[in-house]
Amino acid sequence: MNHRFVIFLGFSIFSGTLFAQDRPVHTYSIVARDSVTGDLGVAVQSHWFSVGSLVPWAEAGVGAVATQSFVDPAYGPLGLELMRAGKTARQALEGILKSDPGEAVRQVAMVDAKGTVAAHTGKKCIPSAGHIEGEQFTVEANLMLNDKVWPAMAKAYRETKGDLTDRMLAALDAAQAVGGDIRGRQSAAILIVSGKPTGKPWVDRIMDLRVEDSPEPLVELHRLVNVHRAYQHENAGDLAVEKSDVEGALREYGTAETMMPENLEMKYWHAVALVNVGKLQESLPIFKTVFDADPNWAELTPRLPKVDLLKVDEAALNKILSVTRKQK
Repeated sequence: MNHRFVIFLGFSIFSGTLFAQDRPVHTYSIVARDSVTGDLGVAVQSHWFSVGSLVPWAEAGVGAVATQSFVDPAYGPLGLELMRAGKTARQALEGILKSDPGEAVRQVAMVDAKGTVAAHTGKKCIPSAGHIEGEQFTVEANLMLNDKVWPAMAKAYRETKGDLTDRMLAALDAAQAVGGDIRGRQSAAILIVSGKPTGKPWVDRIMDLRVEDSPEPLVELHRLVNVHRAYQHENAGDLAVEKSDVEGALREYGTAETMMPENLEMKYWHAVALVNVGKLQESLPIFKTVFDADPNWAELTPRLPKVDLLKVDEAALNKILSVTRKQK
């Protein structure tokens, strides 16, 4: 981005007018609060490189912001700061807009921790452009092929079953299905944080995925969401191991492997969990598949008993290693 910003009294203001080299991050997005969990999120797609680094902002227990069109990223942190201080989404957005001489080219949406929403589409956003404020969500789009995009997003979000991720992705899919960005597609992102902060940001950030540059960013974003969910099960398996809950680890590793059947790591730890619950024979075909695909896993295996991750005696360990493909 080649926008020229100065920072004054906490607000980002243009130091001049838009120049020919300035280019807008036109896009479509959704901000929403899950009425059941309180989780807050933003999902977005655009014909612009790395849209996830500019448009979506969210903080656990505070709110979420999407800032786009001739984007001023400062709307993100400023909006969150104001909502953290007790302002509603409406109050936060209106306050920043009043201080921005470029508001006519902005498109911004916010949702706060109570589900109050606010959106703004400046009169100089490139058509087709518009937004809908719904119940605990907003959808917004600009430089679209037609004016069907944001109504289709709202409809999809309202009618889709599932969690916040499923519903926001459905909104993005619906936008693309009716035409989407007039320029095409390039990048996408989804950011979800917890409704109740723990004081540990790494825990509160539930999902933070970006597709920086792709001919099919929504297809790739769906794939990454599935990978993310599989690794959540893998992480839960690791946690179960830490707590000596071997049955729990077996269950979580098995679920992860089912979700990503080609992933060697998930197969491997599933096999380890089987051994640790006394199912050595069931583990051997899985170990063989992994070892044949990558012998380094066989190299790793003898190290695990030394740190109590693989509970076997020498005979059982040798049996596991015996399934390794013999080198010619």
